[in-house]
Amino acid sequence: MRKTDKSPNQFFHLMAAVSLSLLLAMTYSCHGAHEGHAHEHEGEEMHDEHDEEHDHEHAPGTIILEPEKAKAAGVEVSIVERGTFHDVIQTSGSITAASCDETVIVATVPGIVSIAQHVSEGMAISKGTTIYYLSSDKLKDGDQAKRIKVAYLAAKREYERAKPLVEDRIITEKEFSVIRTDYENAKLAYEAISGEDTGRGIAVKAPVSGYMKECKVKDGDYVEMGAPLMVITKNQHLYLRAEVPVRYYSQLSSIRSAKFKTQYSGDIFNIEDMHGQLMSSGKSATSTSSYVPVTFQLDNKGNIVPGAYAEVFLITGERQNILCLPTMALTEEQGVYYVYIQEDEHSYRKQEVHLGATDGEFTEITEGLNGGERVVTKGAINVKLAAASNAIPAHTHNH
Repeated sequence: MRKTDKSPNQFFHLMAAVSLSLLLAMTYSCHGAHEGHAHEHEGEEMHDEHDEEHDHEHAPGTIILEPEKAKAAGVEVSIVERGTFHDVIQTSGSITAASCDETVIVATVPGIVSIAQHVSEGMAISKGTTIYYLSSDKLKDGDQAKRIKVAYLAAKREYERAKPLVEDRIITEKEFSVIRTDYENAKLAYEAISGEDTGRGIAVKAPVSGYMKECKVKDGDYVEMGAPLMVITKNQHLYLRAEVPVRYYSQLSSIRSAKFKTQYSGDIFNIEDMHGQLMSSGKSATSTSSYVPVTFQLDNKGNIVPGAYAEVFLITGERQNILCLPTMALTEEQGVYYVYIQEDEHSYRKQEVHLGATDGEFTEITEGLNGGERVVTKGAINVKLAAASNAIPAHTHNH
């Protein structure tokens, strides 16, 4: 094959084609780079918008509870402020009926008990109501009530016979004095049996109105004269007896009031609202106990059961500049206590706190709050439930 040389024109056309190809490639590359840069800016703008949106979301751990739901759940918020609080001796105690409110019904004659009507503890009893009958007609010594009645009637007849005789000087004043004394003694014995024999025995009636506290006999029991049959209480006054550890003995003189909570109710009772007053405080502990008794008397408003045990908060000296919250504002998890702080109308934050003294109604906060925070004081348990619920969606301000 013969080799031919390329002409100058052919070489020029070849170089023009190469230059055009390079120009097109550069134009495409620049255009692609520009589009990529534009897309990059667009991505940055979208990212910025996302960040801006994200900035309006709440911090992790925030509890979301819409205002209408909080209101329906009884959630209330108060601003924490420093103020006056008191020292407290926290101990245990019991509620008993005041001795001035109790009356014991006793047997007026010896005999066998027959219950006049059904009785049960707590039943209301009116004065003059027949509670028992006492009969001794089937006993070996006979019916003593009948013997008392016979002796009384005989003494009465003798007295009425002797009265005109002493006026006519048929008997002496000394003889009449003996007859009169026998009559008066027989009359006292007869009146002491509290009424006539009804056929079932001597009726024993309630001397006062009140409530049956304790029935000490059963139907068919034999009792001697003077034996207790029943205790009736008016249930108007109570004693609160607190058992104070000996280590607090030096503080007993500073006790000025008390609050207590019974074992069957979560309510806190303040004795100042029940006309309560300190009655006495023990001066020494017994040989079998390391506790000193402190006793208050108070009115019973009808919602306290005598005989119940109580948690007692004895109020002593006052302290100033103390942070305290209603005890119901606290929640507890494995021995650690928390409150809930309102961040805004939609959100709350859980805050750990350390506790000081408590009187059952209010509790001192020693760490965790500075004052000025908006703390949930009612319905804290519902905020806690909202924190644990997955049913409440996360909330943002972008709608």
